[in-house]
Amino acid sequence: MRSWLEVSLGRIRGNFAAVRGIVGPGVEVMPVVKADAYGHGALEVARVLEEDGAKWLAVSNAEEGVALRRAGMHARVLVMADFLPESRPALEEFGLTPVVHSLEDLQQVEVPYHLKIDSGMGRLGTRAAAEDIAKAVSANPATLEGVMTHFASSANFDSRQTEEQIEHFEHVLAALKASGHAPRYVHASSTNSIAYQRKGAWGNLVRPGHAIYGYVSAAKGAPKAQLEVQPALSWKATVLATNTVAAGARIGYGGIHTAERPMRIAVLAAGYADGIPHRLGNRGQVIVNGNFAPIVGAVSMDLTTIDVTDCPEVKVGDAVMLLGEEGGISINAQQMARMAGTISYSVLCGINPRVKRVYVD
Repeated sequence: MRSWLEVSLGRIRGNFAAVRGIVGPGVEVMPVVKADAYGHGALEVARVLEEDGAKWLAVSNAEEGVALRRAGMHARVLVMADFLPESRPALEEFGLTPVVHSLEDLQQVEVPYHLKIDSGMGRLGTRAAAEDIAKAVSANPATLEGVMTHFASSANFDSRQTEEQIEHFEHVLAALKASGHAPRYVHASSTNSIAYQRKGAWGNLVRPGHAIYGYVSAAKGAPKAQLEVQPALSWKATVLATNTVAAGARIGYGGIHTAERPMRIAVLAAGYADGIPHRLGNRGQVIVNGNFAPIVGAVSMDLTTIDVTDCPEVKVGDAVMLLGEEGGISINAQQMARMAGTISYSVLCGINPRVKRVYVD
């Protein structure tokens, strides 16, 4: 294979168990498997999560939910960002639960739904006054099964934004309760609020995404995260060619790297079309036979060149670690993201489907 992922289903299971252990039996855990389970493969990931007791799964759009149903998933599926007219027939046909984001859309919903409140994120969700929300819900015959919001700065404990969002959300919940509505599910927390113990925001349902795949974002002004998870994904690429270049030789598009000494280089069968961030040219690194090796020159569409001068012998056909652990050293998605000037979510979700997914225990 040119380039492939090895996804540890055992680590997926372990991360799910770690989240459940943190929140306790009184809080339901809804793993987020949108965006092909953050690049890990939604169908395989959803299958093991359901086997391990996940009663809910969260996706972004109806198409993702339909794919889960067609693959035989029986867990409840929350469609978080798709109540478009063309998507609505699939909600009922495939037993998907929509998130409604506006009071206008309440007039169109005919199945049990979750209502999203924009408590300060400034994105999806109703911003109507609490009393108007309660009136609109009362006027709609469909069942309000859940009320939710999403935090903008839950890992920043130097900011009061999360506290302000919680206050706004609780004000809406109080208005709904006063008008006779008691939604079965109340949820606001994703990975950071779970990991950093914002228990007042857990409600009775949490929506971990990043944590299921082995990551917790670093927090500002907060104590150490209480949630311990492990990255579930390793990414490898095959060496296509090796060569020796003289001092002064230029490497890659634009000749952006000039060899300062005679070098041994290896060409990897992966590039930015596979998901290696283009900005890792001349600044990223990979792991070769238990040693770090720098990326030299520009990352190309299908190829990446690395300096293996200081590595043990490298030959055509060898596997090089782009993400993962080998020989006591590691590169994870957060480290790659820092080198590329992006975020770990982008690194994981950016791995192209042409990179084969291989599932291991």
